[in-house]
Amino acid sequence: MPHWINHDLVPKKKIYAKLNMSKRLKRTIYLSLGLAIVAVLSYFTLSKLNPTEDKPFDSLSFAIEDTNSINKIIITDAFSKTFELNRSGDTWVDKNGQCVFKEGVHNILEAAAKIQFKAYLNEKAEKNFYNRMTTNHIKVDFYQNGKFSKRWYIGPNAQDHNGQIMILEGPNKEKSNKPLIMSIRGIYGIIEPRFFADPRKWFCTGIFNLESEKIKKVDISFSQEGYRNFSIENFGSSFSVKSNGIALTSIDTSNVIRYLQNYKRVNFESANYELDKLQCDSLLRAIPFCTLSLTEKGKQSATILKMHSIRVNEPQENEFGELVNMDMNKFWCVLPSKEIVKCQYYVFNPLIMGDVYFPAMSNQFPKHGSNQVDASQKRPR
Repeated sequence: MPHWINHDLVPKKKIYAKLNMSKRLKRTIYLSLGLAIVAVLSYFTLSKLNPTEDKPFDSLSFAIEDTNSINKIIITDAFSKTFELNRSGDTWVDKNGQCVFKEGVHNILEAAAKIQFKAYLNEKAEKNFYNRMTTNHIKVDFYQNGKFSKRWYIGPNAQDHNGQIMILEGPNKEKSNKPLIMSIRGIYGIIEPRFFADPRKWFCTGIFNLESEKIKKVDISFSQEGYRNFSIENFGSSFSVKSNGIALTSIDTSNVIRYLQNYKRVNFESANYELDKLQCDSLLRAIPFCTLSLTEKGKQSATILKMHSIRVNEPQENEFGELVNMDMNKFWCVLPSKEIVKCQYYVFNPLIMGDVYFPAMSNQFPKHGSNQVDASQKRPR
């Protein structure tokens, strides 16, 4: 070794070399860990974006946390009746594109996001409920991003009425081999009532939701009280109000606008749960006591509602204190779709009682007690 080398520095160089090697090793380890973490995160991200991708079946994985990815739900009840819900932009509609009950959809999506495992059944109960659920269940199919995601089989209530006995089926038709007790996180109660296939329960109750300037014409006609007939036509800068085709004079424009504003929110009360098919057919053939026809600006065809009195066994008192055999609070209404729904006079009287807004109409009304008026046909106020 040359005499000019400092022998004291040699061990230090070795130490520095070892330290540098240790640093390089650590950097390599950290880099590997970082790549592994990125790979794991990428896998879970892809799994979220592709929920139906092949992966091990988890019989407890009922939940769909990303409810925004759900775009179709098919509910089949125990009687094989089916109802289909489809996402259309920010709203939900039925398979025919018709409006559906928004709160009902919200309740389903909440259940999908918050459903959780509660408990296992004992072995004896497992076999019993599994056999029962093969023939008696509600089936719910969820689709995410256009692909079938999972299917719930909803069986009986849990014994404590807090939860539901259910079975899960995956995207590749894998099915859990035993029923489980599931519940909704943060909510005490059963799950089944949220899922129904009866289309009547999915009806949107809205009939009209129009701004006054969107209305072109309204025509109200009574079958037995013709003196109540009137029509309004909107020309934009002016209005025409007629009673039985005769123009009314001295019309207060503010009253016309007040009347048209009543069409902002018009809803029916409930679907028909009372009349059978024969009774419905009979009602559709009957003459309504009042017909409402509304034409919107920009549309050729009118929306026509036909209103029918509801007969009752116990007479009720009308506006004149007379007893009549009709319900003084509600009536049947035939929608343009031919569906029959129940409505309230409280909601519709401001639409069909023109004399409230146009007092000149009352000049042609018969005096109370006149034989021209059938007391059983008088409209409740």
